[in-house]
Amino acid sequence: MNDSPRAYRALLSILVGGLVAGALDLTSAFYFYGRGVPRVIAAGLLGRGVIANGGPGVYVLGILLHFFIALSAATVFYFASRKLEFMTTHFIVSGLFFGIGLNLVMTLIVLPLSALHASAPIPRRDLIQGLLIHMLIIGLPIAFFARRYSK
Repeated sequence: MNDSPRAYRALLSILVGGLVAGALDLTSAFYFYGRGVPRVIAAGLLGRGVIANGGPGVYVLGILLHFFIALSAATVFYFASRKLEFMTTHFIVSGLFFGIGLNLVMTLIVLPLSALHASAPIPRRDLIQGLLIHMLIIGLPIAFFARRYSK
């Protein structure tokens, strides 16, 4: 019986943190890059052709992939924070550094291995913008909700 409240808090932390971070990130992507962002996300799996030719199914797939990544990040943070207590006691610093780590993983591993094969040098403006977004609107909310539901 004791595991049930713990499992519930874990699920809340992951779902709320991942969904809030994913929604904030997708909103910022729409603001900076336009409404076609979900097609670009889907292109990471399906190839560049779907950016111009993808229909509603591709658009929905891009949104689902985006939230899958955000929920995966929240899951990683949650389980790491169970082993490293400072991640919840110092959630602001941990969230900011987690966002930096996420940005590095996306930029140096996920994008080059995706069907987009994005590995060209990143312009300074895009690098700074990506770091700030990953730190402030992805890392911080995930860390906040991990702390919020860890008690």
